[in-house]
Amino acid sequence: MKIGVVSRSFQGMSSKEVARRTAEAGFQSTELCFTFTDANFWVYNGWKDLSELTDQKASEIVESFRSEGIEVASLGAFSSFMEPDETLLEKNIALYERYLQIAAQNGIPAVATETGFIPGKRGIQADTYEKDFSYFTQNLCRVLEKAERYEVDIALEPCVLDVVPSAKRARDLIAQCGSKRLKILLDPANLIAASDEEDMFKYLAPHVSYFHGKDRKVNDAYGRIVGDGDIDWPLFLSLYHKHCEGRPFILEYVNNDNCEMVRERLEAFDKEAARFA
Repeated sequence: MKIGVVSRSFQGMSSKEVARRTAEAGFQSTELCFTFTDANFWVYNGWKDLSELTDQKASEIVESFRSEGIEVASLGAFSSFMEPDETLLEKNIALYERYLQIAAQNGIPAVATETGFIPGKRGIQADTYEKDFSYFTQNLCRVLEKAERYEVDIALEPCVLDVVPSAKRARDLIAQCGSKRLKILLDPANLIAASDEEDMFKYLAPHVSYFHGKDRKVNDAYGRIVGDGDIDWPLFLSLYHKHCEGRPFILEYVNNDNCEMVRERLEAFDKEAARFA
């Protein structure tokens, strides 16, 4: 099992420092987000200018991780497909294309994202859902066309709080888009309130690019570290080994102080998974 950690777990460090710390903590893979002191270009659900992130700079950062033995499973984008302002939406689409370029140039298989949301209106709005879902799908398909050209996947992270709220809805979306480049970033914490552990794999196993490792109480709005929520981790990991063996499993919501502890906790759950064999 290739346990990794998202690069944004380590704040206030350069890209080389994060790469070194990732390896020292015993991780084997990462979702690379440009949140470093020497390359601070990432913002969640928004847009940030990448004009100063040159091809050379991006390649140097990727190589800093690979030289430490860390697999770069994806580039984390997480810009909004739901942006209602046309000008800002076009900037977001261009941002995705730049991430796809960087991924293609560096042999990174995927660019990761969520659906995006409008602040203050997150979640399903019954009176606008059909329109919202259509708008999101239209914008996603535009980026998938670019992904086809660059031969890089879009790894979409569904979430109960957004317009793709369940495992089945995510599978339905894949069928509707009809693109082999649409994959799933499976975060069980984001689906546990709408899909149980078996459903996640029933609907999504063939489409998984990689996993996020975090937890959630079913009535919580926000996630927690692995083991602090309601996910049955031994069961989930047994299904992982049965259906998705070898896919990167990348911890989220950890930090510089607790990342080793959470990794060890996950490893202990993985040993318990043997009882389901």
